[in-house]
Amino acid sequence: MGEMEAAEQRGGPAESAELVSVPATPRGGGASTPETVTTPSGQRSPPPARHPAGGPAASTNSKSSWAPTPVNAVSPRFLSPMSVSSAVGTPVKRVLVNLRGYLEEVGHLTRLNPQDAWLPITESRNGNAHYAAFHNLNAGIGFQALLLPVAFAFLGWSWGLISLTVAYCWQLYTLWILVKLHEAVPGKRYNRYVELAQAAFGERFGVWLALFPTVYLSAGTATALILIGGETMKLFFQIVCGPLCSSNPLSTVEWYLVFTSLCIVLSQLPNLNSIAGLSLIGAITAITYSTMAWVLSVSQKRPPSISYQPLRSSSSVASLFSALNALGIIAFAFRGHNLALEIQATMPSTFKHPAHVPMWRGAKVAYFLIAMCLFPIAIGGFWAYGNMMPSGGMLNALYMFHSRDIPRGLLATTFLLVVFNCLSSFQIYSMPVFDSFEAGYTSRTNRPCSIWVRSGFRVFYGFISFFIGVAFPFLSSLAGLLGGLTLPVTFAYPCFMWILIKKPQRFSFSWYLNWSLGVLGIAFSIAFSIGGVWSMVSSGLKLKFFKPN
Repeated sequence: MGEMEAAEQRGGPAESAELVSVPATPRGGGASTPETVTTPSGQRSPPPARHPAGGPAASTNSKSSWAPTPVNAVSPRFLSPMSVSSAVGTPVKRVLVNLRGYLEEVGHLTRLNPQDAWLPITESRNGNAHYAAFHNLNAGIGFQALLLPVAFAFLGWSWGLISLTVAYCWQLYTLWILVKLHEAVPGKRYNRYVELAQAAFGERFGVWLALFPTVYLSAGTATALILIGGETMKLFFQIVCGPLCSSNPLSTVEWYLVFTSLCIVLSQLPNLNSIAGLSLIGAITAITYSTMAWVLSVSQKRPPSISYQPLRSSSSVASLFSALNALGIIAFAFRGHNLALEIQATMPSTFKHPAHVPMWRGAKVAYFLIAMCLFPIAIGGFWAYGNMMPSGGMLNALYMFHSRDIPRGLLATTFLLVVFNCLSSFQIYSMPVFDSFEAGYTSRTNRPCSIWVRSGFRVFYGFISFFIGVAFPFLSSLAGLLGGLTLPVTFAYPCFMWILIKKPQRFSFSWYLNWSLGVLGIAFSIAFSIGGVWSMVSSGLKLKFFKPN
């Protein structure tokens, strides 16, 4: 027992202690009796002589009767409170209590990295299904939903609906894969997307495959949020101020700077669980403005000469690249899988209550609400504006076509909700980057980040995103490029990870399904990236050579 108590003081289970068989409760409802005790020396207590049933010894010495039981008969069901409390030997009872508490509180013999207690993602582990729903909603609904009618303008009704439906089902399946793979190996929690990629593809190759797209997705989304947030703040100011605006209003870049400053202030919250309230605000505002955008668009009179024919370019090659860019916009609408493992890492996980149960429960609710927002805004927006949809999305269309028809207060409220959502989304998408910064610092210094170091990282990241946004102010083209480059994170990598970690039977349905989806995801990623680059270059040339009348 000394070895087991020493292991208990070290925080782990005793490895060299002998197994102990635990008491079983008789079916007749009597007191439980210990069956076999194996002492640390390896000797067993000899069983006493049995007495005839009903004899005096049976009634007086029933508590001291012994019945041999195989050691491998021990199972978690024997570690019930009744069995533990009825153990006669104090050392045996202590061992059983410690073993039961360890299995329930730690579970799966999980080995925890001490550095995780210093990092923003794993610093707090008190998450639950509600937090999972808030974070997934905040990450899954946002400004990218407002660009879906732009994609429909290039794809038309049929291909637009087919692409959106297939992408939704595909990403929901890969999200389920990520939730299941979080604790695929007993004793290990993959708290970050890159960690799971390393486990599947190898230490170096996994980093090379996953680090760039995940960081690019977080940084690219933050840049796009600064663009849409700053432009929306400018439109909100114009609507509220109206003709009373000063003669020298703020420029678009200055509004970008104002929005970035607000993001930096909110980014001082320490960890992922601490922004659960912001995620709730972001989810509520996203659902509200998405609904208001398509309801207001459908309720107003459609512009004259509206058409639902897909937009065509001067050449077939240009039309193909435009369609690929539109598919990239749809793929970008379902970004957020790079945060699934991080969200699940904020939850406690035990042997009896694994983290994947509340995570999947919250994710199902979140993605049901996401579908209730994305499909109506894509269908309603394209129905209201057709191929006259401006490249900026639904907000630009509302302001361009109905700024005088819709009450100014209602229109201003819609724009203000978009600003709140962008501020909230910036925090959750920036958290993996903050985590990477602090992981590099703590690994070199072997100490947690001070409040000044943490603040410095976040101020630096906010202004870097601002400068990138100023350099590439092409929102719709940036969305297509982001969707293409980061598509493997959502649609391809999870399928390959399932094959390499779970190892389904060769040539089975699961094997064929995941190989097919993974290969298609990589092919689509290359094609959409080419379309996004072409659209970005095309937009830049148009802005360079465009001369207003």
